[in-house]
Amino acid sequence: MEKPKKTLYQAATEVWGKAILNDKLYTKNLELTLELHKKLLNIFQAGKYYYMIFNVSQMELEFISPNIKSVLGYEPNEINAFFFLNQIHTDDKPYFLNFENKLTEFLKDLPLEKRGCYKFQHDYRIKTKNNDYVRLLHQIIPIDFDENNYYRSLVLHTDITHIKKEGIPCFSIIGFDDEPSYYNVEITEKLSKSFEIFTKREKEILKCILEGKNSKTIAEELFISLNTVNNHRKNILCKAEVHTSLELLSKSIKEGWI
Repeated sequence: MEKPKKTLYQAATEVWGKAILNDKLYTKNLELTLELHKKLLNIFQAGKYYYMIFNVSQMELEFISPNIKSVLGYEPNEINAFFFLNQIHTDDKPYFLNFENKLTEFLKDLPLEKRGCYKFQHDYRIKTKNNDYVRLLHQIIPIDFDENNYYRSLVLHTDITHIKKEGIPCFSIIGFDDEPSYYNVEITEKLSKSFEIFTKREKEILKCILEGKNSKTIAEELFISLNTVNNHRKNILCKAEVHTSLELLSKSIKEGWI
């Protein structure tokens, strides 16, 4: 049987999850966190930019600066991690996942005193609200961590479309405080390109199922037969490796399918 495909969000959360060694809930005043790390934003920018706080333990964006609208056209409340990853250009998704995997592997081996001494950067194309593509320089700086886990990262996105219109994405590790830097790191590990677990039609039906609609209603809304809907429902449950709609809802939230 063919192995179910993964969404990019599902694959990425597996990579990010490597940074979490236990289920400890770590909370801090977000405004204080931002204030303490504003100096990290005093970087010469090559274009329009915005920044975000990524909560590694929850696999979600805690804060998005308002100037995201000037870059991607979206208001902060229109974006979450799942939606954002879905907008990355299909050809760049494997690079994104490989780079994030390399980043987490590098962080795992760092002693506590050096965990704040590096930033990581790579680039990729992403779709704007106007359905155009821009190339972002994606910079990540760990800002909230202890000897066991990484909790939050500062993420800075700069539009570098005018500098790099074409070419494959590149990944670099930049050291602070006399730590070594590694530019254009070659990634030899091949991670799967199969991020989409469901077909387009299955996604439509999954959305309806999670909204609590029955098969008859779904068939009427999508203009397909009841038998077709039921077959899709069986396939969705099989791919998700669950048995009931309640289990499907729980797993969809956990895996970021909604």
